Amino acid sequence: MLRYFLIKGAVFLLSLWAAFTMTFFLMHAIQGDPFLGDHPIPKEVLQKLHAYYGLDLPLTRQYVLYLERIGHLDLGYSILYPGKTVWELIREGWGPSALLGLQALCLAIPGGIFLGTWTAIKKTSWQDTAILILCAAGVSLPSFVLAGLLQWIFCLQLPWLPIAGWGAWPHTILPTLALAALPTAYITRLTRTRLREVLEEYYIQTAKAKGLSMFRIAYQHGLRSALLPVVAYLGPAASHIVMGSLMIEKIFSIPGLGKWMIQSILARDYPVILGLTIFFSFFLMLSNFFVDIIYGLMDPRVRASKEYE
Repeated sequence: MLRYFLIKGAVFLLSLWAAFTMTFFLMHAIQGDPFLGDHPIPKEVLQKLHAYYGLDLPLTRQYVLYLERIGHLDLGYSILYPGKTVWELIREGWGPSALLGLQALCLAIPGGIFLGTWTAIKKTSWQDTAILILCAAGVSLPSFVLAGLLQWIFCLQLPWLPIAGWGAWPHTILPTLALAALPTAYITRLTRTRLREVLEEYYIQTAKAKGLSMFRIAYQHGLRSALLPVVAYLGPAASHIVMGSLMIEKIFSIPGLGKWMIQSILARDYPVILGLTIFFSFFLMLSNFFVDIIYGLMDPRVRASKEYE
């Protein structure tokens, strides 16, 4: 068991380093200067700005220095917002982004499990067909397209909800639905497929012969085995919600981390791009790490296979 934890921890650190390294060199490969905007800057001022942010150093030297700063949890200062550290921008935008992500997961996980269990029990019925059609739509439609569709229906045609903005709970409903659509559809399909296989097992047939209802059999006997694929998908689900929130926050004018990320990319704000990339990568890989640990605890065969490799 200890070896399993150590392997997962090593993979976590290696993946985090690889994500940072790729982002650093790809970002500097893009043509352009973060200080050259619409107005010309004197050459002497430009040189001082490059020296202040360390952009006049060789690229490998910049990379080593930035790794050292990360070791001290120093993400640097923003170029676009002088005087503000990257940590200050993260603290300002973390609350809205975390709230949307948490609401989307709390909607997607129980909603997908319930719908998947319902369709597995009601197989070949009209309910099964209707839910599968909705799942196909949820998987096929990009989150930003669904966001625009929700705005058109519930803000323009039926003026029930605010079209954009932040400040009250109704502002979170539409972005949460847009973020939760794809994970809900995937979890529904995973639960349905696995549970239908489980319901064909002999011990399930024995429970049926005892006169137990299908709902009780599914929830008490079949759902634990059917949840293993769902647990494995939680890591990708968190990734989809985090990355999808970048565009969703822009569409709904939400002051979250997506706002800082998009603005920093457009302005080539190197410290903010790197800082947010490290922050997002750490969060996503940490969620994948915990999902792997939970999956290993639920299925001892996973631990055994890792220990004897």
